[in-house]
Amino acid sequence: MKFYKNLYIGDTITNPERVKRKLKRNKKMLPVYIIAYAKENGQLEIYNSLLLKQWYYKENPPYVIGIAGSEEEAYEIIRQIVEEAIQTTGKPDLIAYLF
Repeated sequence: MKFYKNLYIGDTITNPERVKRKLKRNKKMLPVYIIAYAKENGQLEIYNSLLLKQWYYKENPPYVIGIAGSEEEAYEIIRQIVEEAIQTTGKPDLIAYLF
């Protein structure tokens, strides 16, 4: 599993390094939501960390852009990314802004 160099972390995540380590090792933990870049459609998607236990994600690990403690917080992080993209580039093209 790869992580974005400037990983976005939600306010409710108290120990991001521990969460990253558990995600990499595919360990059980309380549900955490990740914001991942989907290569197939070029968009950002939100996944529950429990979904990553499926065989597909073990063979095709997602590229993680952000980590949140709840789905609502994940949407808030995406909103923050959109605002940053608009301020920086003048348009809401998230992929161009992030990469």
